[in-house]
Amino acid sequence: QVQLVESGGGLVQAGGSLRLSCAASGISLSTNYMAWYRSAPGKQREVVASITRTGYINYADSVTGRFTVSRDNAENTVSLQMNSLKPEDTAVYYCYSYASKEARDYWGQGTQVTVSS
Repeated sequence: QVQLVESGGGLVQAGGSLRLSCAASGISLSTNYMAWYRSAPGKQREVVASITRTGYINYADSVTGRFTVSRDNAENTVSLQMNSLKPEDTAVYYCYSYASKEARDYWGQGTQVTVSS
């Protein structure tokens, strides 16, 4: 059974930092496309950062320079370091994985990030 489990969310003041982690079981993140999405009330779910199996990284314009995505193949985890957080970063953050060979995608349960002004 495939599971993606996020951790690291919480409440932080504007300008602060949080580090989210996504631990996978049942799949190897090193061979999959990985991404962090977020969903805020009244807004569409958006991709925040992504990393391909070859290591190509992309960020949403709104987080470029503040967020950093990384993957630890040995631990089978993907992390999102979030610095200089803003109130508009408040959302539920989801870990996402796409396995191209199986043509299947997987989602974590989400972790709440709240940034106070």
